[in-house]
Amino acid sequence: MRPADQAAGFGRTRDAHRAEIAEDYCELIADLIDATGEARAVELASRLGVTAATVNNTITRLQREGLVRSEPYRAIFLTESGRGLAEACRRRHRIVIEFLRALGVGETTALRDAEGIEHHVSEETLAALERATGRLRGGTADR
Repeated sequence: MRPADQAAGFGRTRDAHRAEIAEDYCELIADLIDATGEARAVELASRLGVTAATVNNTITRLQREGLVRSEPYRAIFLTESGRGLAEACRRRHRIVIEFLRALGVGETTALRDAEGIEHHVSEETLAALERATGRLRGGTADR
């Protein structure tokens, strides 16, 4: 592999790592809003296994990036951009889980593994995973 190609691959991975936190937060906030009507910092901290201070710092960053809005002691809301990011994450997550399950991976393992894979997979690879899932399940290969 050429050094430039290898550097590009590592650069893409670093970019994906930086985006993971925003994606995880937006996806979880959307899940909480859809399930309970609101997302609160204490619930985010509990579900993410981090401190309230970590959540507050991250929410501040996500506000600067235009993904969420919140007020002190109030629920956290997704902006249109944040909702779009959450939906894209859900789609990637679903595709990866379905592919792993079609391969015969157990549900618990597929759920855990998809959480990491979803952040690093390209649209081209996602499309290939979807096609392969259809073939593995005996359905259509063209989607």
